[in-house]
Amino acid sequence: MISAQQLPFPNKIQRVMEEEACEEQYDSENCTCSSTCASSTESNSDSPVILKILQNWVPRVSPYFDKEHYTYAGHQIVIQESIEHFGAVVWPGALALSQYLESNQERFNLKDKQVLEIGAGTGLVSIVACILGAYVTATDLPEVLENLSFNISSNTQNMNIHKPEVRKLVWGESLSEDFPSSTYHYDFLLASDVVYHHTALDPLLETMVYFCQPGTVLLWANKFRFSTDYEFLEKLSSIFDTTILAEFPESNVKLIKATVREN
Repeated sequence: MISAQQLPFPNKIQRVMEEEACEEQYDSENCTCSSTCASSTESNSDSPVILKILQNWVPRVSPYFDKEHYTYAGHQIVIQESIEHFGAVVWPGALALSQYLESNQERFNLKDKQVLEIGAGTGLVSIVACILGAYVTATDLPEVLENLSFNISSNTQNMNIHKPEVRKLVWGESLSEDFPSSTYHYDFLLASDVVYHHTALDPLLETMVYFCQPGTVLLWANKFRFSTDYEFLEKLSSIFDTTILAEFPESNVKLIKATVREN
């Protein structure tokens, strides 16, 4: 989900939506990351699944706050959105990742697993992970936490699930102090639409590297809009073993799995 990292300006949201209508024509044939990813995958014979984001919600229109209704894993989820922050809007990557987690529970069993979401935004992905049985820590910038906490609390408080946690996390800052690796180990690191046109890509990659310890699976879903998105994927693939699990062509979303590269 698009985080508010270093983007505190509400009037940019409409601009991003407008830019996406005329986004760069930067498809896979213009990007060398396809071969890079293929060479670093755990199974080169596995092609990404081609999927479509299902219409699991009823859209509504509001210039300020809005509530969207979704259904995942047999539960209705009500998400409060706001145009005040990028992180307070549900973006395509969150829908794709939520759908994939729901549909692939045997392959990625979250039950009783430790899960960290970075750039959690509205909390949709974290809520789905909670419903699927995970111990979830949802993180984002301080200005996003109030809405994030509200959504997670209101959607999980009456469920017989592990109580989720909401914490502040600024990419690349105070990681070892706030999340010492001797204490915190996560089975899954989740991220959706955290890569877009912003200045925090290097801190984001640093954060992914920090939390992806041996045994951790990173699941990252992102709408690919700009050349910098593909460049980030190339950098990620140079560090981790990566696999493109699924593609959602109508939304330009890719879902990538990454794990620590074995020596």
